[in-house]
Amino acid sequence: MRSDIIKKGLEKAPHRSLFKAMGYTDDEINRPLIGVGHAHNEIIPGHIHLDKIVEAVKTGVRLAGGTPISFGTIGVCDGIAMSHKGMKYSLASREVIADSVEIMAEAHPFDALVLVPNCDKVVPGMLMAMLRVNIPAVMVSGGPMLTGRFKGKDVHLVSVFEGVGRVKANTMTEAELCELEEAACPGCGSCAGMFTANSMNCLTEALGLGLPGNGTIPAVSAARLRLAKYAGKAVLHLLEKNIRPRDIATIKAFENAMAVDMALGCSTNTVLHVPAIAQEAGVDLPLDLFNDVSARTPHLCSLIPGGPHSLQQLDEAGGVSAVMHELMGTNKGLNLDVQTATGSKLGENLKAVKVRDREIIRSVADPYHHVGGIAVLYGNLAPEGSVVKQSAVADEMLEHSGPARVYDSEEEALEAILGGRINSGDVVVIRYCGPKGGPGMPEMLSPTSAIIGMGLGKSVALITDGRFSGGTQGACIGHVSPEAAEGGPIALVREGDTITVNIPSKSIELEVPQEELESRKAHWQPPSPKITTGYVARYARQVSSGSSGAVLK
Repeated sequence: MRSDIIKKGLEKAPHRSLFKAMGYTDDEINRPLIGVGHAHNEIIPGHIHLDKIVEAVKTGVRLAGGTPISFGTIGVCDGIAMSHKGMKYSLASREVIADSVEIMAEAHPFDALVLVPNCDKVVPGMLMAMLRVNIPAVMVSGGPMLTGRFKGKDVHLVSVFEGVGRVKANTMTEAELCELEEAACPGCGSCAGMFTANSMNCLTEALGLGLPGNGTIPAVSAARLRLAKYAGKAVLHLLEKNIRPRDIATIKAFENAMAVDMALGCSTNTVLHVPAIAQEAGVDLPLDLFNDVSARTPHLCSLIPGGPHSLQQLDEAGGVSAVMHELMGTNKGLNLDVQTATGSKLGENLKAVKVRDREIIRSVADPYHHVGGIAVLYGNLAPEGSVVKQSAVADEMLEHSGPARVYDSEEEALEAILGGRINSGDVVVIRYCGPKGGPGMPEMLSPTSAIIGMGLGKSVALITDGRFSGGTQGACIGHVSPEAAEGGPIALVREGDTITVNIPSKSIELEVPQEELESRKAHWQPPSPKITTGYVARYARQVSSGSSGAVLK
């Protein structure tokens, strides 16, 4: 076993002595040592209960004959970090999480790993580490939050963000917003809806690195604790069979995960994280592959925020497994011969699966849309690509042309939106918010929610080199690459320029002659860095384009 290097032989007496200092017995030391990496803390609702998930994992490990050893890493709550300096640290935390898990797994050579994340950057960060270290491993998340109830309707965190805009638009009172604030987030779990955290937890399952149910079983359900125990047991089986993450996360598995992404209508942030995870797996995943998979994959589920249905309802309808079973009936179907964390091939896992509710998971013959939930747009404004969650765009905004309203920060744009200075037909441009320029590619949930709350969701587009929360809906195009801080075309847009977006045609164009753009580029000067010291300053110097997953060079 891998851990023999720290516990076998005469020379390892000092190492064994250190284990005994913590109370480990010889029997425990001699068993397989299973690292249980987690991000339990008291600042993220999705992580507040992970101590209980970790204990369940440890029970499962012991039941299967291993010795569990837990260790922690950091996490950022995107909701709490939103709309201030803290958001510059969110995406950047992904690399720290990956590095910290790698450090723990290599410095203390565990035989296998069970990783327990739940929220936005923690899931992809741990997946990156899992594939980098490449020892037998399985992931089990903390599960989604239940929706809240307000005035007889399901509500969630984004309802509160949108409520701010509604108060500004005089369609909601401040007293009502206070009531909504109390009701929207009823307990632990990753924020209710197909936002980034739940998107990545579902894709972990679809990729085969999490057990069935990983993406959808509610955080408060006893089934979540049972799943954690099964994960603890499963990793010992993977160890026995020497099945490693890179044996599971092949190009075929990534194509399956991308198909599930399209069928569910997942967050645009998956287009950042999936390529970064694939890179750690040694898999080449070009951005164009998202459009290829989207073109052949119908959108089967209408989930919050783009639709009415919750993760709990998706789970009751059969979850990710049922969606994958339905996708078997598409033209290309799924790759059923891929290995999964269950120890069996995907085809075996799906044999007994069925869709329990056709309202929640539609058939491939009757989808919400005949193409997938995400589209990558190209054009002279985004030569290296940009991303939109097309399943959350109103039909009347799939094609849009209008005057640019240009802002060099999220704060300026939000002030203009809430101040009533954005008009129907406008195209709001928020730039210098990319991986380098942000730095850290901050999410734009406040301005996008304000647009919805102000009643402009069906008449205003928003374009940025930053990114969006999975909670964003509307004609919001992010990840514009190259970014403004690199001198990309978005840096050359001027107030009043016409921008044309055609989502069905996958195009985004700045209607300005090329000669004029070249003249503007000749006079462009790069901005001064917004942060000059500390980790994020180093991150800004080393990070790649959003089109390549914003990984560190």
